[in-house]
Amino acid sequence: MAIPKQADGDYRHISVQPMNGALGASITGVDLSQPMAPDVFAEVERAFHENLVVFFPGQDLAPGEQVAFTRQFGAVEQHPLGSRKGLDECPEVMTLVNQPGKLGPRNDFWHSDISFGETPPLGSILHAIEITEGRSDTMFCNMYAAYETLSDGLKATLQTLTGLHSAERLTQEVPNRLSVDTAPPPVEHPVVRRHPGTGRQALYVNPHYTLSFKGWSEEESASLIDYLTANATRPENVYRHRWSVGDVLMWDNRCTMHYALRDYDDSMPRYMHRTTAAGDRPVA
Repeated sequence: MAIPKQADGDYRHISVQPMNGALGASITGVDLSQPMAPDVFAEVERAFHENLVVFFPGQDLAPGEQVAFTRQFGAVEQHPLGSRKGLDECPEVMTLVNQPGKLGPRNDFWHSDISFGETPPLGSILHAIEITEGRSDTMFCNMYAAYETLSDGLKATLQTLTGLHSAERLTQEVPNRLSVDTAPPPVEHPVVRRHPGTGRQALYVNPHYTLSFKGWSEEESASLIDYLTANATRPENVYRHRWSVGDVLMWDNRCTMHYALRDYDDSMPRYMHRTTAAGDRPVA
C-alpha cells in the first residue's frame, strides 16, 4: 500500500506535485540557498515524510548552502569508510564525478545507504551540477509498501528476525573506492523497523549489505532476501528520477532503497554534490 498523498492545496508555502502512486514528489516555491522559515521547513519535512523522495528543480546551491539545508534534518556526516573525497573547502560535501579518464564508481545495485553502520543515515541530498541528459537516472522503491504488501504470516515471521549488515561487498570492489580494505564487524538491525518520524513500519533489508538473518546461514537467507527485494522493486513500487541540471533531490534512507543506473561511460559528464544527514539506530 502506497503512502497517502496530501493534496497540493493543503500546503500554504510550497507546491508539492507527486510523481507517481508509490513515492516521489517535486517541490517548488522555495529557494534552498536562502534561510528557511520554521513554518516553511515544517511543510518541506511533511512532504518528505509523505513522499519519501522529494526534489527541488532549478536550484543553485553553493556547497555551504547545501550543508546548511541538510543540517535542518540532522547533523551532516561524511562516509564512515571514506567512500569518496569531500571538497577541500567543505569536506561534508562529497563529490560524484564522471568525466573523461574518470569513470564514476558504480551504485547499480539496490541498497539502503550505510545500513552496515550502527546508526545509518537519515537520508542524503544530491545536487545535480552537470549531467548528460537521459543518462544515469536513479530509481527508488518504497519500503513501507514492500512490507505492507506481504502476507500476515510473513510479516509475523519478519518481525522476529534480525538482519546482519556488513560493508564486506564494498571492500571487495575493484577498484576499491574505500579508505579501508577490511570491513568492520557486521551490525545487527531489525528486519522491520519503525520510522521515528511517521511511526510506520518499513522493511529494512537490502541485497547488497544484508548478509544474512541472525541464526540463519547466508544460503538460507539469500532466498528470502531475494524474494523481499523482488517484491520491493516491482515496477509499480518504483520511482525513476530523470536528472536535470539544478535538481536537488533527497531521499529517506529509513524507508527506501535506491539504484543508480550505469548506462554511461566516461565520455558522458556527470558532476554532483552529495550531503548526508545523520540518523538514529533502527528500532522495531
